[in-house]
Amino acid sequence: MTVALGKPIPYFEIPATSGLVFTPTACQGRKIVMYFYPKDSTPGCTVESMEFRDTIDEFTKANTLVVGISRDNLKSHENFKRKIELPFELLADTEETLCQLFGVMKMKNMYGKQVRGIERSTFLIDEQGILRHEWRGLKIPGHVQDVLKAAIAL
Repeated sequence: MTVALGKPIPYFEIPATSGLVFTPTACQGRKIVMYFYPKDSTPGCTVESMEFRDTIDEFTKANTLVVGISRDNLKSHENFKRKIELPFELLADTEETLCQLFGVMKMKNMYGKQVRGIERSTFLIDEQGILRHEWRGLKIPGHVQDVLKAAIAL
C-alpha cells in the first residue's frame, strides 16, 4: 500500500529525535511537510535541511510542521540535527516503513554502481491528514520555496 494524492495518509508510529514518537494523528489541525532525504550529513541533504531550517518561521506562520526522514538511526539524526541546528524533528525510518508507504525507494547510480536508496522527495499533507502535494526526484534549488508557497496556498 502506498499513499495517493487526495487520499488520507494511513496511521503510523515512527521514532523521532528528542525522544519523541511521531504519528500523523498527533498533528491534526496542522499541515505537515515530510521531506525524505538519502543520508544525514551529506552535502545535498545538509543544504536541503538548512533551507527548511532557514524558512521554519514562515512554515510555522502557515500552520505547517516540518519533519525530515531518512533511513539513518536516531543517533545519527541527533548528531545531524545538533550539528546544523535544526529546529524540527527527524524521523528514523530504519525499517523503511515510511519509505515503502510513500514509495521513495529507487535504484540509483552512485559512482557507476546501481544502489538502492531514497529518491529525494517531499510530501505536503493538509490539516485533515490528506496528501495534497508531492514532489519526487526533485532538485534542491528553489524547492523549499515551492513547498512553502504550496503550504501557504492550502
